[in-house]
Amino acid sequence: QVQLAESGGGVVQPGGSLTLSCAASGRSFSFNRMGWYRQAPGQQREVVALINSNGNTIYADSLKGRFTLSRVRDKNTVYLQMNSLKPEDTAVYYCYTATTRNQDYWGHGTQVTVSS
Repeated sequence: QVQLAESGGGVVQPGGSLTLSCAASGRSFSFNRMGWYRQAPGQQREVVALINSNGNTIYADSLKGRFTLSRVRDKNTVYLQMNSLKPEDTAVYYCYTATTRNQDYWGHGTQVTVSS
């Protein structure tokens, strides 16, 4: 069993920044992919950014240049640095991982609200 502990959500003004973190724990945890999805009210869950075991990252096209995903491998932790936030970035952000055992896990979600 894998647990994903998320932190860093909150309320920020437009143009501001937030950093989300997600720490994975579990016996013999090893991932193929790890990163973040988000879901805005009334919308489908969508990918934000993912990193694979080789350190390669992918981003939603609309977020390139504003969001940066990084990892601390030894700590099984990923960070999502979000800059120049817009009201349309308001959503619940979910940490996600696909393990090397082909199992998917989700965090409980953390709310990000961008509002003046």
